[in-house]
Amino acid sequence: MQYDGLAWATALLALLAAFVAVRILFNRQWFLGWLRGTCGLVFLALAVLIGVLANDLRSYAPIAEGKPLATLSFKADGPLYRVTLLEGSRERTLTMEGDLWQLDARFLQWKGLADLIGLQPGYRLEKLSGRFLSIEQQSLALHTRVELARSPYGIDLWRWLRLGQHDLFVLDPQARRVTFLPLADEAVYSINLTPAGLLAEPMNPAAKQALKDWQ
Repeated sequence: MQYDGLAWATALLALLAAFVAVRILFNRQWFLGWLRGTCGLVFLALAVLIGVLANDLRSYAPIAEGKPLATLSFKADGPLYRVTLLEGSRERTLTMEGDLWQLDARFLQWKGLADLIGLQPGYRLEKLSGRFLSIEQQSLALHTRVELARSPYGIDLWRWLRLGQHDLFVLDPQARRVTFLPLADEAVYSINLTPAGLLAEPMNPAAKQALKDWQ
């Protein structure tokens, strides 16, 4: 009997809640207010998302015809290398270690209507990696990966397009890499975009000698 009574009392509460819900739902002013508020929040979230995507796109730069994407200069500093990265008018100093180095970059290639109206393809240097020839040294290394750019708040348009194989009918996300080349004191390399991909061109005798010894 006790639980039958509790069941009836609970059922009456359910009926009361249902009655209140029906009164609220049939109040047009409440429904329209809720609808306006929901739509407003959805568009506000959309505006924030688009704003973050716009900030992500700002990290890309147009590809200048006839000019290198970047210039890398290496200087031995004890067991490490101090790397000067010159990208346009921006210069950065990084620290890395290893016997070899590798550079990864990402590209946004416009197509369709975007290409027809003359939008320039863009690029962003992604990471500079070092690698030891010795497995033991590689396992103990601490400075073999330098992130050159990050997308804010984890919103990465290029990665979303590439992993999801989306193109939005106007964008073709591409990845390019300078494969491992020797690290050498005083070596200077120019990074250029060619039809075959990224090309590291030695700019001084130290870089040319390092490549000759490596080959």
